[in-house]
Amino acid sequence: MGATNNIWTAMEANHAKQSHNGNSTFDDHSILHSNLSVDTALPFPLMVPRVIALCKDLFRKWAKLNDSCFSVDTVSGGITNLLLKVSVKEENGEYVSVTVRLYGPNTEYVINRERELQAIKYLSAAGFGAKLLGVFGNGMVQSFINARTLTPADMRKPKLVSEIAKQLRRFHQVEIPGSKEPQLWVDIFKFFEKASTLQFEDTDKQRTYELISFKEVHKEVKELKELTTLLNSPVVFAHNDLLSGNLMHNDEQEKLYLIDFEYGSYNYRGFDIGNHFNEYAGYDCDYSLYPSKDEQYHFFRHYLEPEKPCEVSEKDLEALYVETNTFMLASHLYWALWALIQARMSPIDFDYLGYFFLRYNEYKKQKRMCFSLAKSHISGSGKA
Repeated sequence: MGATNNIWTAMEANHAKQSHNGNSTFDDHSILHSNLSVDTALPFPLMVPRVIALCKDLFRKWAKLNDSCFSVDTVSGGITNLLLKVSVKEENGEYVSVTVRLYGPNTEYVINRERELQAIKYLSAAGFGAKLLGVFGNGMVQSFINARTLTPADMRKPKLVSEIAKQLRRFHQVEIPGSKEPQLWVDIFKFFEKASTLQFEDTDKQRTYELISFKEVHKEVKELKELTTLLNSPVVFAHNDLLSGNLMHNDEQEKLYLIDFEYGSYNYRGFDIGNHFNEYAGYDCDYSLYPSKDEQYHFFRHYLEPEKPCEVSEKDLEALYVETNTFMLASHLYWALWALIQARMSPIDFDYLGYFFLRYNEYKKQKRMCFSLAKSHISGSGKA
């Protein structure tokens, strides 16, 4: 995996800890690493002993424990990750748990792992996600979060909406060292370059792929890029993939967790929020579930003024509404092109080609209304 060659260099920096003013500093405790890898193509029973061996190699205090002291369970199997919960009975009889995240094969084509590992240290220091404990050949080990994963229906519950908005605002305030250049159009054009030159061995897939007019797609990308530039959306460190599966909630403690930062980068605020709203459609991609204007305003109020949501001005609500719903279109183009690369590279049994058309057709369906909204706002001749 191309991005993993430099993982150890990237992780030689020490654990982040938060200073009194919220900026990240580092202590002397280095993140653990192992040269072992775990083949994700193995049947789960054959994978388990390799995961146990990995944990023993990373955590020396577990090295002499019998394999019977370990239990390994699947937490979730996403499109780009396999998450495993490893529970260990230590020598003192106490149980501890960690999460082992195995990268999906060929995901380096769409994910910058070095960028992720750089960011995760600072996000962890700021209280986001699980603590990074160690890295290995094709994944990482993190602390286990005792919480449930949200469903798409959860994301539109008003109380959770307000908490997600507050957390996302705080997430956007984290400072990550390095370039602050927004990555949206950089990534989209990289995706386009790869996606437009694919060849499929499967003749049916190739035939379907050849139905795509990349000249048209390129024109749409350029046109949308030019329009969004006029909106002056703030550049923040963005999650970029805030779907329900990347939100967890401890119901007893009423604590929300944002997790899984593999697509995180500096990006436009409007893209991160618009992309999140697209995820209201759920796994069935039912875009009739996209939040209404009133539902969006509820989110915006708690994002813009977490302590005084009722004091947000109509002007500020309108501006963020236009910004978000213009960048929402970019979300469709981003994941449409991403899907084409996955259709060629991913071994996962999923209709990625169909997903391209689903997202691209939704873009075209929403384009006229969103462009009109943005142009009207920019010219000052109308309201959202």
